[in-house]
Amino acid sequence: MSPDAIAVLKITLDEVKPLVTRRLEMPLSIRLDRLHLVIQAAMGWTNSHLYEIRVKNTRWGVPDPDWGDEGPLDAGKARLVDVLKDVGTNTLKYLYDFGDDWEHTIKIERFIDPVPGVVYPRLTKAAGRCPLEDVGGPWGYAELLAALSDPGHERHAELKEWIPEDFDPSVIDADWLGEQVALLAKHWSRKTTPKRPRRGRGGLSAS
Repeated sequence: MSPDAIAVLKITLDEVKPLVTRRLEMPLSIRLDRLHLVIQAAMGWTNSHLYEIRVKNTRWGVPDPDWGDEGPLDAGKARLVDVLKDVGTNTLKYLYDFGDDWEHTIKIERFIDPVPGVVYPRLTKAAGRCPLEDVGGPWGYAELLAALSDPGHERHAELKEWIPEDFDPSVIDADWLGEQVALLAKHWSRKTTPKRPRRGRGGLSAS
């Protein structure tokens, strides 16, 4: 498994209807803390809460000294390719917001060669709008949608005032989500691209 390969990922938000899925092309060399940021951008989350990436009994996230050995491993020190090699699975779990518990299933569908000139990661397909945050997880989101669709529901008027006027769970701006992922990819690409040598009087300079 070459770290230069590109993994095609399908991400599904568990226990949520309408179905929310994203398909991404991701470098196998990506660090898990960056994978987190890509998922946030692709889904449409606001990156306002803690997260964990889980594979079997191992967890990666933001380390906290107060947790001791019970806390997650540092996501900034692990790469996707190493996790796949060490654990031997093509399915990961991503948990966002420990209060609402938005759990995502990350399925690696296949590996492809990078396309010259393409900057990765990139979002290739999106379906379903990301839920609003702080609504109580999948259960609270289902209750919210039920109340909004029923003018006779006791909370219909209250929730109607709280959510954005244009909120539709089945309608998303896939182009905007793709742009957010592309911004991350371009930012990281600039940081990892070596500077071109500068020609001086005495020949080439690497400064």
